[in-house]
Amino acid sequence: MAGTYSNLNFHVVFSTKNRDAIITPELEQELYPYIAGIIKGEEGILLKIGGTENHVHLVIRLKPRHVIPDILKKIKANSSKWINEHKKINSRFSWQGGYGIFSVGESQLPRTIEYVGNQKKHHQRVTFKEEFIGFLEKNGIQYDPEHIWR
Repeated sequence: MAGTYSNLNFHVVFSTKNRDAIITPELEQELYPYIAGIIKGEEGILLKIGGTENHVHLVIRLKPRHVIPDILKKIKANSSKWINEHKKINSRFSWQGGYGIFSVGESQLPRTIEYVGNQKKHHQRVTFKEEFIGFLEKNGIQYDPEHIWR
């Protein structure tokens, strides 16, 4: 084969430090495009972004050459640096360590994009902790309940 052909879609979830409710609607309007720019700068494609005041969901398409931990580190580090340097909030901002990342097949992509776009409505019924534990369990990912929220 004369080339590399791929379709690597991921649903990524990460929260603010201590799941603090600090992503205001005003911050969100600037933060989401900033995160999109980071992903584009890394030659990834942001298919959807959504979240609430304490966490963010991304649906992204990456290339086989991308190293997932490196991409997520850049997204989190650069966005928190931008928030702090531009004093977007009244305190020091940081993301929680770690993240969840789940592969998304092409047939599930529209449903995942819709889900991410409806985060605010979804979280009227379900907490972030309940949602995240549900993702882990649905995907067969083992976790230690004593250490997951540190």
